Amino acid sequence: FMIRNEKYKIKHTTEIDEISDSVILSGTEVAKLETPFDKNKLNVFWGIIIVAIVALLGRVLFLTVWKGNYYEAVSEKNKTRTIRVKAPRGRIYDRFGEALVYNIPRLDLIILTDTIGNGKERQDNLAKVLLNLQKLFPDKKNEIAETYKKELNDNGYIVLLKNISQQDALIFLENQSRFPGVQVRKTAIRDYVDGLIFSHILGYEGKIKKDELKENPGYSITDSIGKSGLEKSYEKYLRGTPGKINLEVDSRGKIIRELETVSPKIGSDLILNIDAGLQKKIFDTLKETLEKNDLKAGAVVALNPRNGAVLSLVSYPGYDNNLFADGISAKDYQSLISNPNKPMFNRAIAGEYPPGSTFKPLMAVAALTEGVINEHTQIESRGGIRVGNWYFGDWKAHGFTDVRQAIAVSSDVFFYSVGGGYGNIRGIGMNKIKKYCEEFGLGRPTGIDLPGEASGFIPTPEWKKKKLGERWYVGNTYHASIGQGYITVTPLQLATYIASIANGGTLYKPKIVSQIKSKKGTIYNKADIIRNNFVDKNILKIVQEGMRMTVTQGTAQMLKNLPIKVAGKTGTAQYGSKGKTFGWFVSYAPYDNPEIVLVVLVEGQEGHGYYAVPITKEIYEYYFAGHKTQVSE
Repeated sequence: FMIRNEKYKIKHTTEIDEISDSVILSGTEVAKLETPFDKNKLNVFWGIIIVAIVALLGRVLFLTVWKGNYYEAVSEKNKTRTIRVKAPRGRIYDRFGEALVYNIPRLDLIILTDTIGNGKERQDNLAKVLLNLQKLFPDKKNEIAETYKKELNDNGYIVLLKNISQQDALIFLENQSRFPGVQVRKTAIRDYVDGLIFSHILGYEGKIKKDELKENPGYSITDSIGKSGLEKSYEKYLRGTPGKINLEVDSRGKIIRELETVSPKIGSDLILNIDAGLQKKIFDTLKETLEKNDLKAGAVVALNPRNGAVLSLVSYPGYDNNLFADGISAKDYQSLISNPNKPMFNRAIAGEYPPGSTFKPLMAVAALTEGVINEHTQIESRGGIRVGNWYFGDWKAHGFTDVRQAIAVSSDVFFYSVGGGYGNIRGIGMNKIKKYCEEFGLGRPTGIDLPGEASGFIPTPEWKKKKLGERWYVGNTYHASIGQGYITVTPLQLATYIASIANGGTLYKPKIVSQIKSKKGTIYNKADIIRNNFVDKNILKIVQEGMRMTVTQGTAQMLKNLPIKVAGKTGTAQYGSKGKTFGWFVSYAPYDNPEIVLVVLVEGQEGHGYYAVPITKEIYEYYFAGHKTQVSE
């Protein structure tokens, strides 16, 4: 309706419902009603919704179509667990079939760490398992408690108890439902026979390290691998093929059932050239002599000069490799590596020593071959020679000697003269001495089938100038000519060099292993010639006669009453400042038809105490009196 006011003129009319709306709604609400809605914002909102739906559908298609097979495989993998079963390692026998190492079967209680969660969940579950095990086996409480420390080095499983009995295994299997992820595992550990005597030959195996995995890609972090000795050098044969057990597990890692079992294949066996009886005799003889004379270390090598077969290789002191068979304790390992006598150091192949007068047969070959002397040349020794202000002594005055006598009585003056020259003897010179050393295999590894072999060292004038900044003097050549100065060799190198003299001029590569036997067949480790016919046989005959005279009328007459003829050469080399020497005796027998070469080294003897000679005598008495003397051709 319309309201008129005569007093006040009303120019506008208003609908009643508009007035009531103005009265009922607040000013803000009215403003909202009166503001028109923005359709662009609505379009953007719907656009976002559509894009999100399309992206979601695309992701679903990507995961189900393009990556479907991949995630299906991942799912299957998460449903299964694989336990690697260690293959028994091949066994090792001496040349006569005497076992030197066995595999001892045993049962371990292990827990698969992948089946008990991760992080804190794993720690909590492991703690529960250990607590329940301590209740089940209260007498093994302390051993089980040690597991906490080992969890830090997680290799996919943890050994909870080692070497459990059959009875304990049955007790556990009756209660296995209380121990998720825990299993009884069959395994085997090495048992080394007379480990102290054979340790430097056999070596030992141990858990593989991460850096070793890079060099051995076919291995798992749970595997063991040869660490030293034959266990290392013949690892690929000894190892065998691991087996496996495939298990199905639920989402929490609990084992549902066993899917597949693949049995391991035992490794190949090794048949050695080593004579176990001879090895034991040499070790005992060396040990007894050293202890009797308050000496600490030595080495002996025995070779077959006909083919390079290593009959014995002893380094004293030794170590018990059984300590490593099941994981050596930190205390025992520290005791070994801190021992000043270095029981883990293989002196026979890695010790580098001045050869002393055992070097003189080589010098005789060189002098005769180069025409510096002939077999009748005589050189006088009055106890030494003087060059300028320098005096080079002999260990005694020998008078006039030819080359055979010089070898027999070990005349230093004779070999000073033929090496560096003196009077009317022009001398060979150091460079040619080095040449003959190399021909006899000195100054470089022999190639024996053991790891850790040293090369020894033969100097040259150029080396001294470059290394020490000094010129080479004739006195250096004199010292080298009697096996001292800068020259070093290993006992094994001396053995191969003497063997080549004994057999008439063939240098063989020394070999520990004779055969590798597996179910597929036998691999024969045949004789390997490094060099032959490099010395005139007539010259070798002269040197051989000189070495025989060493026994009949020279420095090793203790051996002349043996029932077999022996040829040899004594040697001493000084070291340090307290009059200590390395004592050597190198020899072969029988003289007319050699079948064994012996090199004996005694460390730390005083003066000219030839302990190496009586050791050699006792070994030959054993070897040629009732012992097995069959020698493989």
